[in-house]
Order: sequence, then structure tokens, then C-alpha cells
Amino acid sequence: MAGKLYLCATPIGNLDDITLRVLNTLREADLIAAEDTRHSIKLLNHFQIDTPMTSYHEFNKIEKAKYLVEQMRQGMNIALVTDAGTPAISDPGEELVRQCYEAGIEVTSLPGPAACITALTLSGMSTRRFCFEAFLPADKKERQWILDELKTETRTIILYEAPHHLKKTLEELLENLGNRRMTLCRELTKRYEEAWQTTVRDALDRCETQEPRGEYVIVLEGRSVESRREEMARSWEEMSIEEHMAYYENQGIAGKEAMRMVAKDRGITRRDVYQYMTDRKIKEKDY
Repeated sequence: MAGKLYLCATPIGNLDDITLRVLNTLREADLIAAEDTRHSIKLLNHFQIDTPMTSYHEFNKIEKAKYLVEQMRQGMNIALVTDAGTPAISDPGEELVRQCYEAGIEVTSLPGPAACITALTLSGMSTRRFCFEAFLPADKKERQWILDELKTETRTIILYEAPHHLKKTLEELLENLGNRRMTLCRELTKRYEEAWQTTVRDALDRCETQEPRGEYVIVLEGRSVESRREEMARSWEEMSIEEHMAYYENQGIAGKEAMRMVAKDRGITRRDVYQYMTDRKIKEKDY
């Protein structure tokens, strides 16, 4: 029988946050694939676990995943751990999971700590709808593309950032998204844990007087639905009704439904849209 992949969430700071199920799985697995074996050995030693380890990280994730999948084909059970938190979230583990599914290998995830969820619940921001961007890309063009997308994002936004990049990221957020409310979380579950409700500008001012320390999670207020609607309404006003109809019809939306959508966007009746389009056709015919 083929083996199985176990995604094991490990503490993001406080070792007491590990679950009994994860501990049992780490002890019973045939092999532990770890993002950094030097880091994970400290966890294993603390809980007196002597299961063999192998490295699995960003720079070997494709070829090593092929090897690990082959081991599971032969019956080996493998536990995957990241340096901290839940594997496969902003993590090379997603590649191993993908290859397992392609190979028909069973995968299961053992719930536990995740910095993004911990910060969100601690933030005091809206938790019903949120988007997770992890670390912004290093590439300038890709980074700006993401920031441009986030300008109109109405969901709560979660970002990760290292202390030496925090100031730059806050500057970019202020420039692109404005001075929004936010909660700045650092050192989650650790001794000096902090969750500071602030604004982007105030957080940036603090960086000028206090050197950022520790790992940060930025939980940023999404754009208000009302301001998004107002912007969309202004863009519709700049179009003629004919152009507005074409906008929907070019997406393959049928005439009647397009009329309904145009009427809703502009705050008028569908009959008004129909009358405008009819009058337009008569004028073109007469011309």
C-alpha cells in the first residue's frame, strides 16, 4: 500500500501550541520533511522525537518532491513541517501537495498554528471576508501590480513582513492605498507579542523613532464598499449608455440582462435604457 503525506502545523512561537495529534504523527511517521532541519531538530529534541529528517525547501522543492512522492509510493508515511506554522501556506509545501495529488497519494492536514489567522483574530478588524497576500513580491513590477490590485480590495488584507523591510512596505502602502486603519502584529504567541491598532501613517512614524524588531503581520482595513461603489458610479457616468451596454455585451452578456445591469449601475429603469437604445437606432437609421 502507498504511504500518506501528513501536513503538520508546528508552533509559531510558543511550543505549548503544538497539538497531541501532531506530536503522535511526528513520532509515528517514517520520515519528517522539514524546511530547515537545523531549526526543526530543536522542536524534535524538545519533545524527545527521534524520527529521521530530510530537508525540503524552496530551492529543492520540485526535485525533492519527486523523490518524496516515490518514497510514499513504496509505502513510506511522511510528515511535512515548515519552520513555523502550517505547511503549504506561503510555503514550498504546496508543490509537494500538488505532486501527491497527481500521483494519487493521500494527503491530510493536521490543524494548528498559522500566523495569518492568529493575527486576523487578534486584530479587531473585520474577519468575515479577508485576503492573504503573505510577503509582497520582491520584483518591482510584480509588487506594483499587487499593490494596484489591493487599492480596490474591500476585504481585510493580511501581509507578512520582516523587520528590516517594514518601513519600506508601510511607505508603499501609504502611497498606494492611503492612510487606512490597521493592526500591526509582531512576535505572535511569543513573550513580547504585540497587537497595535493604528493607522499606516502612525505606524510609519513609529518606525522613525523605534527600530522594528521581530516578525510582523500587517492586518489592513479593506476599502469601504461605499467608496468602491461611488468610484464605479463615477466611471459609469463618464460612459454613454451605449458604451455602458457595449461593456457588458462584449463579455457575452445578452441584451436584456445587459440592460438590467446598466440600469442598476446608473440608478435608472430598464425601460429608460431600452428607450435610449431605441431612439439611438432610429437616429442612426434616419442619418
